[in-house]
Amino acid sequence: MSTSDVESLSAVVDAVNEAFFYGRALSHARRERMAKQIASRQGLPGSYAGMFAPAETDFKQGIRFFTGERIKTRAGTAHILGEEACRALILLDVNAASVRDALERATVGMVARLKAERRPGMYCCGKCSCAYWRHLSVGGLENSQRRLAEGMNALKSHRDGQGRWQTFPYYYTLLALSELDLPSAIKEMRYAAEGCEQYLKRTPSDDKYAQRRQALAERVLAKC
Repeated sequence: MSTSDVESLSAVVDAVNEAFFYGRALSHARRERMAKQIASRQGLPGSYAGMFAPAETDFKQGIRFFTGERIKTRAGTAHILGEEACRALILLDVNAASVRDALERATVGMVARLKAERRPGMYCCGKCSCAYWRHLSVGGLENSQRRLAEGMNALKSHRDGQGRWQTFPYYYTLLALSELDLPSAIKEMRYAAEGCEQYLKRTPSDDKYAQRRQALAERVLAKC
């Protein structure tokens, strides 16, 4: 598959995330097409640690988390989208050699970078850490459960005392937490629950990010 077929890696990953977030079935053909589109970006110029390179459109326009927060830096775009792309491939679970090999190479590259990370459970900043946790939450990389437990300890230390966390994007952090069954993750969701309650009091919007945040707030409160 030509890499020119992928006008925006972010758009492909977002479509995968939306399907799994809402529990929408994807046909085998669509799973395979999405997986091969993502895999075709592995290791290209602009990729982070040999993961999956954003398309030029992604770099020019910046990207948005599934929950709507924006990432505008080139380094942040490359790292976060790389982690999300790995996660998407694990979820798609396509048994094609090109896909398996691309994910394996991306994993080797990111694991090598993790050896230099000196803050247990975190990677770079709050935004990057959440993308890293989402990758770990589906069994990516290695020692995922230990790393996630360390991550929850790190997140707790960043509480601001007002139901949020310093340097961590509120909704994207909640998205990562909502996918974990760790008692420590549930404690962090309880800590942030009042913000979810306030969000659900707002007038509903047709904006897709607002709808996602609403569904996320309901899930967080249900898990609390």
